[in-house]
This record gives sequence, C-alpha cells and structure tokens, in this order.
Amino acid sequence: MRFTPILLLAFSNVFMTYAWYGHLKDMRARPLILAIGVSWGVAFFEYCLQVPANRIGSGYFTLPQLKVIQEVLTMIVFAGFCFFYMKQELTWDYLWASLCLAGAAFFMFRHLPTA
Repeated sequence: MRFTPILLLAFSNVFMTYAWYGHLKDMRARPLILAIGVSWGVAFFEYCLQVPANRIGSGYFTLPQLKVIQEVLTMIVFAGFCFFYMKQELTWDYLWASLCLAGAAFFMFRHLPTA
C-alpha cells in the first residue's frame, strides 16, 4: 500500500505533462482557447489521480517527502515524454538537474525510521 501513492503520482504526471506540453505538438495550429480547453480536460484526470495519491501518501510520508517524490517523478516522466513523444534531445544539463533532485530525495529520506 505504501507504493500506491507513488504509482498514482507517476500516472498523474503523465497526464500533467501532456496537459502542460502536449499541445505544443498536437495543437500548434489550433486556436489557443481550444488548446487551453483540451489541456484543462486532460488536467482533470491528473487531479483524479494526484489528489488521492497525496491523501493516501500522507499516511506514509511527510508533506515535504511527498513533494520531493512528486518532483522526482515529474523529471522522470518529463524525460520520457520529451525524448519519446516530443522527439527532443536530452542534454547533459538535464542529467545534472536530475542528479540535484536525486540529492534532494536523499536528504529528504535519509532519516526514515526502520521498521
């Protein structure tokens, strides 16, 4: 059950990433108001996963830990989206930024109680 919020957050990030950036590829020639409407519709599904993920996750993690989990998942999902869907190159700078987030995760979780 401890991994349920992480899984939900990962899937919510797929919707969030598409809502934020997918229109740059798929709706470039469409009116902006249409892109906004479609993005809001996609974001609804993100919230349908993100809200329960945080509600469930708050039983296992602190609020700062949930935020760091979210950010790490965001970078992972975004990397895949950027490379595979948007056909963008991932540079060394992306790796360095990801390592900084890995450092944040280390510091946020290094004092977990052993059970």
